[in-house]
Formats: sequence, C-alpha cells, structure tokens
Amino acid sequence: MERSGRPVRRWGAAAVASAAAFAVVLPATTAEAASGPSVSAKGAFLLDSGKNSGLWGKDADTRRQMASTTKVMTAVTVLDTKGVDLDKKVTIKQSYRDYVARQGASTADLRTGDKLTVRQLLYGLMLPSGCDAAYALADTFGSGGTEAARTASFIGKMNKKAADLGLKNTKYDSFDGISRAGNNFTTPRDSAQLARHALGNSTFRTVVKAPATRQKAANVNRTYYWDNTNKLLGSYKGAIGIKTGTGTAAGACLVFAAERNGRTVVGVILNDGADRYPDAVKMLDWAYRTKTSVKLRQLPESAQKD
Repeated sequence: MERSGRPVRRWGAAAVASAAAFAVVLPATTAEAASGPSVSAKGAFLLDSGKNSGLWGKDADTRRQMASTTKVMTAVTVLDTKGVDLDKKVTIKQSYRDYVARQGASTADLRTGDKLTVRQLLYGLMLPSGCDAAYALADTFGSGGTEAARTASFIGKMNKKAADLGLKNTKYDSFDGISRAGNNFTTPRDSAQLARHALGNSTFRTVVKAPATRQKAANVNRTYYWDNTNKLLGSYKGAIGIKTGTGTAAGACLVFAAERNGRTVVGVILNDGADRYPDAVKMLDWAYRTKTSVKLRQLPESAQKD
C-alpha cells in the first residue's frame, strides 16, 4: 500500500501523542475579572457559545487578516450547501498540486487522480490545513465553466454566508487564506460567531476535534495520514478544535474552543506576535476560572506547520 502525507508511523501513538493537562479550579481575582487575561495578540475575543454572550475582548472589532483560519468558512460554505453529499467522490487534479507548489502553501499532499470524498477533503482541509483540499472543495462547490470561475464563485458564496450570519466586518478574497490583495479579513468577534455557527454542525465538530486521522483513497491503494496542526488538542482539558493560521501579514492566528461541564467557550486570537498557545490557555483558563499547566502535544517533524 502506498502512503501519502508523511512517513509511516504506528497509528496508536499518533492520535493521542499528548501529555495530560491538569486543572485546578481557582476563583478569578477581582482585578483579573475586571480586566481579563493579559495576552500578546493584537486582537482577541472570548465567547460563551451556549449563551452567545461575549466574555472579554481585546480590539475585538478591529479588522485583521486571518490566514488559514479562513478555512473555517471554507468548511462552513460546503457543509451549509443544501443537500450536500459528504460521500460524493472528488477526483484530485494536478492543478491543485501545482497551486500549492506555486504558493509554497500548507498541503494535504493530495495525489493527482486519487478520488476522495467531500468528508475526507474536509479532514484534509482542517487538520493539515491543506490548501490543495481547499482548492478541490472550491472547485467542486463553485459554479462556472472553468476552475477560475468556479473558485471565484465559491469565494462569492463564502461572502454571502458571512453576510447571512451578520458578520459585517468579514470579507474573503480567498478560499484558503492566501490573499492576493489583502482583502481577506475578519475581526475576533466575527470569527468567534462564525466558529459558534460551525460547531453547530456535527460533522464539523467531529473533524476539527480529531488530533490525527488516516483516510484511504477510494480508487487506489493509498492511505493519507494527517496530523491536526492545533496543538491544544490533547493538551488542554476539554479542547475541541478549531483552526490554526499563520501568515506574514496576519501573524499567528488561532480559532479555538473547549468544552467543560457542558459549557462551550470559543476563543479567537489574531496576529499574535509571541506564542498563540499560552495566550489561548490564559484565555480559556480565565473563562473557566481555572489554572492549567499544559505540555503541548508535539507534532511529528513531517507534519504541516500552520
């Protein structure tokens, strides 16, 4: 069997190669409750998903580029398509691989001629942050006579979905976060609202909470192994996703969520100049009034970086 995505390794060690996180419940101090967590990110926001209530923000309504966190909307646009068939098979084109090579982009290492289902492509999109998977989905779910027309159509659908969800400070010019003109932006508040909507879809929740996956092509004897670039998974108690993103203009970005005792909290970090994960832990701890010691899950050397 031919394998793609990274070198062969024992599967049992891959999915849960994480250190346990230990949480001790502590009350927030009065000053901390008033000011919120101290983070280095230029923009950040915390949302109580169940109540749809903002908990805290830092420049929460300032528009910033979002890099590959764009792919949350890519997935939502696909999943919200009326009558979407998640088992529909998509044939991988050489143009998807060529695009990744030109851009030097993160990839699911999709192989030309392989047939993968829409569901599998969602894993390839969200775990290794595959821009080739994003291209395949945009080409499949857009309309028009050419790839250029179909991908442009898909981006139009992304913008319509943003408008439908009331995301007034969000705009897309890209299906994967690689913005040609810099007109691919959101705010922490908008991004949190989008994440809340996305988590309402059971397929989305299942995909983004997976630390790793293996997916077999339908037409050839090839298995893809993909690690989730989100290091909070398996490291922070209750973490359930969602998406990393890194770019020159965007900086380090992270859309994340955790669930404890039936309460789901969504967080967003845009343009973090330091390490986004300690900031995310601070934010979640502040929301849950805990103090968590975290040893982040380590990714294999061959895993995508995003």
